[in-house]
Amino acid sequence: MFSPRNLTVLLGATLSFAAAAQGYPDKAVRVIVPFPPGGAADIVARHVTTRLSAVIGQQIIVDNRGGAGGIIGGEIAARAPADGYNLLFASSSVLSINPHLLGAKAPYDVLKSFTPIVKIGDAPNVLTLHPSVPAKTVRELISIAKSKPDALAYASNGPGTLSHLTGELFSQRAGVKMLHVPYKGAAPATIDTVAGNVSVLFAAYPSVSAQVRAGRLKALAVTSSKRLAVAPELPTVAEAAIKGFESSQWWGLYGPAGLAAAMVDRMNAATNKVLVTDDIKKALALDGAEPSGGTPAALAAYHKADYEKWGKVITTANIKAN
Repeated sequence: MFSPRNLTVLLGATLSFAAAAQGYPDKAVRVIVPFPPGGAADIVARHVTTRLSAVIGQQIIVDNRGGAGGIIGGEIAARAPADGYNLLFASSSVLSINPHLLGAKAPYDVLKSFTPIVKIGDAPNVLTLHPSVPAKTVRELISIAKSKPDALAYASNGPGTLSHLTGELFSQRAGVKMLHVPYKGAAPATIDTVAGNVSVLFAAYPSVSAQVRAGRLKALAVTSSKRLAVAPELPTVAEAAIKGFESSQWWGLYGPAGLAAAMVDRMNAATNKVLVTDDIKKALALDGAEPSGGTPAALAAYHKADYEKWGKVITTANIKAN
């Protein structure tokens, strides 16, 4: 039975929580990065959190919890208290790709276990070719691939990585068949493409830009929804040939499920303030990334669509986790 005393306790707890949310944050905030130090997610997270700390007036502690393709850090964040002081700097690999590869083994529901706060940014791949491939445009590449199924091989950073899935998405949407050749990382994949051992490579801009400038690789397009600021001469794949095509690594800031709306709004507003500065734009550009920003609802919608897109690609191509 719900007694007056219980009601008093409930109201007291609610008022106390509201007061805490209103003064948020009043101490250091932990941001879990589910990858080791030095990777793209860690670098972008540190660029953003350093500047965000100045805006909110509190220290932000980056807590690297790598392992299992980001799943370990994601689980830690999902199980953390929804107090606003335990947040997750997640990537699309953690929230859109790996759950499909793991299937029932995933320790959390990516669409229910987290509270979206703000989309941080995107880093597309660049579609590059060895110079021996005669295609000068994406349409010409598609034509060659259609005329010779499996004659063109594309390199990736490894099975289930974004570079692999981008190649699969491209093949499915273009109606072509290319041979997938996985490598153990971006460096060996790039080296073998430059050597001509494989013909096609979808890679992050920083890992291939020097090779493109030197003429050792030929860049045809970027895989984002809009042109890349550091390479505006490159069309998007969507512009060049495949309407609606998009494949980017992206990052978002999340809290555990149940994070108070006042806390979400506070951190969203502060992060958006950081993301519109020229300073952060220049910092992210060095890693081939661009800031996003926007509302929590916009992040939730983008995440859901991205999750569903990669689920279809993985299922169609029958890609399994190693």
